[in-house]
Amino acid sequence: MTTKILLADDHGIIRQGLRSLLSKQSDMEVVAEAEDGRKAINLVREFKPDIVIMDITMPNLNGVEATRQIKTEFAKIKVIALSIHSNRRFVADMLKVGASAYILKDCLFDELVQAIRVVIGGGTYLSPTITGIVVDDYINLTKGVNSQPMVLNDREREVLQLLAEGKSTKKIAIEVHVSVKTIEANRRHIMEKLDIHSVAELTKYAVREGLTSLEL
Repeated sequence: MTTKILLADDHGIIRQGLRSLLSKQSDMEVVAEAEDGRKAINLVREFKPDIVIMDITMPNLNGVEATRQIKTEFAKIKVIALSIHSNRRFVADMLKVGASAYILKDCLFDELVQAIRVVIGGGTYLSPTITGIVVDDYINLTKGVNSQPMVLNDREREVLQLLAEGKSTKKIAIEVHVSVKTIEANRRHIMEKLDIHSVAELTKYAVREGLTSLEL
């Protein structure tokens, strides 16, 4: 049985390289590619892949929020995070929203293939470096060290990323299919919750929290 795969990464050369390598696996097929999280969601709806290989820092909608929406709508679709980031915040966020695997981009291709096979078989796969982070977090949790609760809801995090990337209120409203007044209200609530009073500070917060990247 062929495993249908969707590639989500904002770097075309990475998607091209992965497609080329995965095409050599007789039981795997890349059915679609997306350069941002929002397109990934739309392509998931269209192609119904078995697995989404998901980058984290992408424009328009980052990998964490895209994974959250995909898993909410399509619980059976598996997501593999493939990222340059080994930061515990990124790892924790991806696992919390339902990713079945987290591997680093500096891994060998054989490790990605192994992760795909493990996930399709119903398992979970973590790169060795990531395993250490997860174990440390579990130990801290058992000691009563809690992580900071999420201040913003899903929509507010989505709007914050778009604001930080310089999108206008009107453009954001079109992208998320709500009114301009709703986006303006979202922005006010975000600023109130975070006690932030400028778009510049909002941008700094979004970068710090991993919602977007200065590389975009």
